Amino acid sequence: MSQLLPTDYVTLLNDITERVRSSQYEALKLVNKGLIGLYWDIGRLITERQASTQWGKSVVEQLAKDLQAEFPGASGFSASNLWRMRQFYQIYSSNEKLAPLVREISWSHNIVIFEQCKDDLQREFYIRMTRKFGWTKNVLTHQIENQSYEKTLLNQTNFDQTVAVEIRQQAKLAVKDEYIFSFLELEDEHSERQLEQALLSRIEHFLQEMGGAFTFLGSQYRLEIEDEEYFIDLLLYHRRLKCLVAVELKVGKFLPEYVGKMQFYLAALDDQVRMVDENPSIGIILCKSKKRTIVEYALRESAKPIGVATYRIVSSLPEDLRNQLPSAEQVAKLLPEIDQ
Repeated sequence: MSQLLPTDYVTLLNDITERVRSSQYEALKLVNKGLIGLYWDIGRLITERQASTQWGKSVVEQLAKDLQAEFPGASGFSASNLWRMRQFYQIYSSNEKLAPLVREISWSHNIVIFEQCKDDLQREFYIRMTRKFGWTKNVLTHQIENQSYEKTLLNQTNFDQTVAVEIRQQAKLAVKDEYIFSFLELEDEHSERQLEQALLSRIEHFLQEMGGAFTFLGSQYRLEIEDEEYFIDLLLYHRRLKCLVAVELKVGKFLPEYVGKMQFYLAALDDQVRMVDENPSIGIILCKSKKRTIVEYALRESAKPIGVATYRIVSSLPEDLRNQLPSAEQVAKLLPEIDQ
């Protein structure tokens, strides 16, 4: 029978399969919006009744029992979930920006975000990132526990001076202050080669921790200049920034001379590897530790876009950095760029 099929049958099958999958995804989005809308309305009704008639805990407990009896095949009407619906509505009802965004992610994701995040800017960050990268509930929880929001805002780059205005904010969001490689099994003392090999063996986890928009191009990427060979530890590509990203791994503290070496690599990449429709290459120097003032001085006069970050196997944000987070106004301007 297969011999009777037209030569373009596989193309036709692939086209139809893709359309079916797209349709299924759109249908799931509509179902999710309907469910979130329902929970929003229930939360609103409970809030309004409590305000007008002083409903107590016992009324909500009874409401849960009656709803479960009325809709025995439906889940989500437990007393604890009804209280979550109330909290959900109260948190977002007065926020015109976030109220529509919460309908773009699932109820389980929303619960994680509004229960674990302390303010609206932090919630907006995780809502947008979940929507953009399709984070699972477990990945979202991991990102919150590892303080991705704070570490993204605290990153050290020279992008204000070296990256084109139209992609500058997106570039800032692409580099964290610290990366958590909890998926690696490494001793406290390890070599750069051991670190590189461990990352390569868990490349999907590594790219996910880097932010989700990176693809892997190679390790020990070879450059030849004037008959001399040079090797970049890891070469990535950022799909939304449309640029090459060179990553240098350092198992010790940051040293200023690392910037000069990275500038050399970026100049060579731009001249020899970058395509005409791509943006200038970006460098990330990944160290075991750094002193922020030394990094600031080292990057100040650099003409190439470079970020300096640290890595850990486990994570905690030092208390002295919490006070260095950008202002609410600066963060509010940055977050919409996640969707670009």
